Amino acid sequence: MSKRNGGADAAVEKGTPETASTPARRKPGPRAGSDAARRGGMAAREKYGREHFQRIGSLGGKAVRERMGSDFYAAIGKRGGDSTKRNQGLEHYVRIGRIGGSRRPRRHTTAAEGGAASTAE
Repeated sequence: MSKRNGGADAAVEKGTPETASTPARRKPGPRAGSDAARRGGMAAREKYGREHFQRIGSLGGKAVRERMGSDFYAAIGKRGGDSTKRNQGLEHYVRIGRIGGSRRPRRHTTAAEGGAASTAE
């Protein structure tokens, strides 16, 4: 056992992984979501501009569309819908339907108007 590395090679000699005795290495840069990370992102946006990031982001989407095809998007949409239905249940769709309907302005029709839309009450 060496005194230079604090006994880390003793773990190797015993057959245990060396990572068990050494702490995990922290990723370089600021922690995600911190003020420093926000300032870094803003500096990059000022340096390259929003259009640059929009352009490189759309390249990723185009590459997936070319490689996988439009059927891929239909399949993942169906899987997502099936998962939501399984996890949230029918009540979820009833609730969001009610919310969506309550936010739209209602158009009233009367039989005398022949079904024409009327906004007067």
